[in-house]
Amino acid sequence: MMSKDANDLITRVGAENGAGKVLRRYWQPAALSEELAGNRPVIPVRLLGEDLVLFRDNEGELGLIGRHCPHRGADLCFGRREDNGLRCPFHGWHFDRTGQCVEQPGEPDGSRMHEQIRTASYPVVERNGIVFAYMGPGDPPPFPALDCFAAPDTHVFAFKGLWECNWLQALEVGIDPVHASFLHRFLQDEDPSEGYGKQFRDRAANTEIPMTQLLREYPRPEIQVEETDYGMRLIALRHLDDGRTHVRVTNQIFPTAICIPMSNEMTITQWHVPIDDENCYWYSMFTSFGAPVNKDLMREQRLKEHRLPDYAPLKNKRNNYGYDPEEQASETYTGMGLDINVHDQWAVESMGRIQDRTQEHLGKTDVGIIRYRRMLRAAIEAVDANGTDLKMQNGATGQITGPVSVDAIGEGGDWTETYRTRDAERRAGCDWARG
Repeated sequence: MMSKDANDLITRVGAENGAGKVLRRYWQPAALSEELAGNRPVIPVRLLGEDLVLFRDNEGELGLIGRHCPHRGADLCFGRREDNGLRCPFHGWHFDRTGQCVEQPGEPDGSRMHEQIRTASYPVVERNGIVFAYMGPGDPPPFPALDCFAAPDTHVFAFKGLWECNWLQALEVGIDPVHASFLHRFLQDEDPSEGYGKQFRDRAANTEIPMTQLLREYPRPEIQVEETDYGMRLIALRHLDDGRTHVRVTNQIFPTAICIPMSNEMTITQWHVPIDDENCYWYSMFTSFGAPVNKDLMREQRLKEHRLPDYAPLKNKRNNYGYDPEEQASETYTGMGLDINVHDQWAVESMGRIQDRTQEHLGKTDVGIIRYRRMLRAAIEAVDANGTDLKMQNGATGQITGPVSVDAIGEGGDWTETYRTRDAERRAGCDWARG
């Protein structure tokens, strides 16, 4: 358990809140590139509790500025996209990508008032289908050479989804290796050859065992956590009856991301990004070490489960997540269908908008969650003390690669090199990852 004040410290994301100060010092996903497709590339963005507008100017450059005109608060999402900026339709005030007002056509000739008018603006960059924003002080850190950024566009598919809960409980489900054996338990196994684009549908490592079967039959993994220069490596060991050990390596990339194996060919790098204190988006980059990603199929699969333009899941608390007691009795542990995103969504949303951690009781298998919270509190203290930190920030950021995210099976009890060997083999057969 923890106190209410301690819970507020690590969950709330306003600019003056502890977690909010830390998160602002990292690049955060702001939108999918596909949201800017079409004849009018201007969209609203709510990020870390701030209302913003993202746009491409007439030269194709990106801008992210305050949503409400500093004149009298009109919505710049309806601004005229012209002269390499946005012009407010209310009185014609014009803003460039930096948020600077460059013209006030209704003011008297010779007025220089516009030189003193500026709205919020933040640096933005585009990487493999996601637009990232930096909302912190000073110069933004360099981008790390994570696999999802190192891979060519052909080998990465990006998507997002809305969850109606605080970002931290969304993140914590991804650093909990045990839950997959229960929350995502399938009572009947599908044909792995038909599982493209779906998590936990492939074979377990180099076996003929469906991953769903292995997770179901070995629900008590041994968990080891290692702190790294990017965050944490979580190793879940499932010791098989035949003496072999299944090794599943997942990662927490500080502060808001995870990197996990999706299949033998793909990994998922997923950020849990606060919209505000009570809502978040997950942004995922699916990265292939094999063939180019079938983006049309991946998008089609996910649009069957989400609506546009807000990427809200069709199954949600208003329709009980599609819960079917007959299915729960015979097909899945949750009775909520075969999409594991729905299972995770139910778990984190059912905790409430902000989980009341004064009532929780963590177990030994929650070691990753415990270690992450300590890491987050340490970062908050560092920022409060001297305005610095940070893992994956400043000079070290550009040197970070990977991380290794794989499931593998080792012979006997010696599993220590199993996942590194499996990862090396995968990279050796991949043109973009070989170097």
